[in-house]
Amino acid sequence: MINRSSPRSVGYGQQATAEEIDAGLRAYMLGVYNHMIVALLITGLAAFGVSQSPELMNAVFGTPLKWVIMLAPLGMVFFLSARINKIQASTAQMLFWVFSLLMGVSLASIFVIYEMGSITRVFFITAASFAGLSLVGYTTKKNLSAMGSFLIIGLFGLIIASVVNIFIGSPGLEFVISIIGVLIFAGLTAYDTQKIKLMYMESDGSEVSQKKSIMGALTLYLDFLNMFLFLLRLMGNRN
Repeated sequence: MINRSSPRSVGYGQQATAEEIDAGLRAYMLGVYNHMIVALLITGLAAFGVSQSPELMNAVFGTPLKWVIMLAPLGMVFFLSARINKIQASTAQMLFWVFSLLMGVSLASIFVIYEMGSITRVFFITAASFAGLSLVGYTTKKNLSAMGSFLIIGLFGLIIASVVNIFIGSPGLEFVISIIGVLIFAGLTAYDTQKIKLMYMESDGSEVSQKKSIMGALTLYLDFLNMFLFLLRLMGNRN
C-alpha cells in the first residue's frame, strides 16, 4: 500500500509527494468509473433499442443467433483478461465498448419482461447501493482480501445453483439465488474497488494505467450489472 507519510520515487531523481500521489490515484479511479459509466450507457441504449424492434428481437432471440449473442460477451471477458498485457490500450477500450454493446443486445428482453418504471426504479436503487459500497471499498483501512476470497467461492456456488435451477425451475430456489446474488455482488463491489485502488502505482506509464483502468471498469461493470439483475428479479414488476 502507498505510504502517505513520505514521498515516493517516480523516476530518476524525482520524488512524488503524498498530494501528488493522491491526485494521481483520484485521476486513475475517475478513469475507472468513467469507463464503467460509458459502458453501462452503451448497454442500456443497446438493450432498449433492440427491445423496441420486433424484427430485431426475433432475429436475436428467435434464431440460433441468440447463442452467439449470449456467449460472445463471456468469450470477450476471457479474451480481455488473458490478452490485456499484449494488446494496446486503445484496442482494449474498443473491445470493452463492443462487449458492453453485445451485453445490451443480450439483455433486451428485460424491457419486454419488466415494466419500464420498475426497471428505472431498480436501476436507481442499484446505482445508490453501488455508490455507497464502492465508497466503502475505497475509503476503508481494513484489508478485504479474506472477504473477497469467501465471496468468490460463494460466486461459484451461485453459478452452480443457477445452472441447476435452469433444469428444475424452482421459484423458491430462484428467490434464494437472487437474494444471495445481491449480497455476493454487493460485497464484491467493495472488495473489487479496494483491489482496483491498490493496483494503482504512480510509476505506471499512461498505457499501463489506461489498461488497468479498463480492466477495473470491466470488473465494476460486471458487479453493477449482476447486482441490478438480481435486484430486478426480486423487486421488478413483470408485464
